[in-house]
Amino acid sequence: MTGSGAGGSKELVREIIRAVEEDRELRYLLMGALGFQELLDRFARLEERQLRLEERQQRLEERQQVLEEKFAELEERFAGLEERVTRLEERFADLEERVMRLEERVLRVEEELRNLNRMMTAVLHRFGMLSESGFREAMRYVVEEVFGVAEVTRWVERDDEGLVYGRPSVVEVDMLVKDNVHVLLKVKSRVSKSDISELYRIGQLYEKKTGVRPRLAIVGGFVDEGALELARELGVEVYPVVEARVALP
Repeated sequence: MTGSGAGGSKELVREIIRAVEEDRELRYLLMGALGFQELLDRFARLEERQLRLEERQQRLEERQQVLEEKFAELEERFAGLEERVTRLEERFADLEERVMRLEERVLRVEEELRNLNRMMTAVLHRFGMLSESGFREAMRYVVEEVFGVAEVTRWVERDDEGLVYGRPSVVEVDMLVKDNVHVLLKVKSRVSKSDISELYRIGQLYEKKTGVRPRLAIVGGFVDEGALELARELGVEVYPVVEARVALP
């Protein structure tokens, strides 16, 4: 009786387990009866949250992919921009060099034009087609280039001893003072040895009359070679307004 009852209980348990395994609803009923329903609900909510997180992760990954593509595009565009900037810098450097060469050419042309103008002025004066006052006025800018001043005064003095011309006479010469240095200046269309000697003697007269030893200078259109040699010997500064030294009649 007892053994028969124990065997029947085991058989009943096996039947219950098999029914639970085969019947899903029965399992849930038993779990709910045993207090598992709350756990199942929480697990379901966790699964739902996990699903939403996975969806958000998917969207973030998609956005990341789009951003990476855009970033790659920007990098490519930036590289192209850098290349364009490099080409522009090279073109700008080339343009600067060309402008510098052009400026040098313009300066050379301007200098050549100045020399030509000075030569024409000297020639016109030499052959009587330009007055002495006109020639002197045309040479004012040369004086300014050489001495830094354009305005000169006229020194007039009587030479009773005839130191300059060998007889008593009135001596006149242009004069300027710069930085306390007295400069006696002659402007001639053609400079000869006699002009050098004359200015040198005028300098001696000036020093005798004023007690100041002057600086002697001649601005000339054309300068004889012999005049240059004598000027070096006597300490007279000669400034040709043109480089060429032409022997004029």
